[in-house]
Amino acid sequence: MLEWAKYRKQLSSRVSELGGLSPATLDGVRTLGGAGQKTGRLDARTRELIALAVAVTTRCDGCIASHTAEAAKAGATREEIAEALGVAIALNAGAALVYSSRVLDAFDTVNG
Repeated sequence: MLEWAKYRKQLSSRVSELGGLSPATLDGVRTLGGAGQKTGRLDARTRELIALAVAVTTRCDGCIASHTAEAAKAGATREEIAEALGVAIALNAGAALVYSSRVLDAFDTVNG
């Protein structure tokens, strides 16, 4: 298993390094990340649960590391996280089903 706290620290260091090389890129990501907070429509816990589900569907270990810590800080429970992950699992299965139909479509196009 990954040492998540150590990984998060290493990732933070590398992201800071990238920010030094391309500050506008990092500023843009920070702006996007903070945009949802400004509306006040979703609380931090809900946003972090959504972020965790998206992190799983996009297979982003860095996102998992940072948003798990933020979800815990926002008061998310293990059970709430499991439910959010269940949604991610269901969507991945659904996406596989939809894209499977695309394979059949592509095959029919190629095979005449």
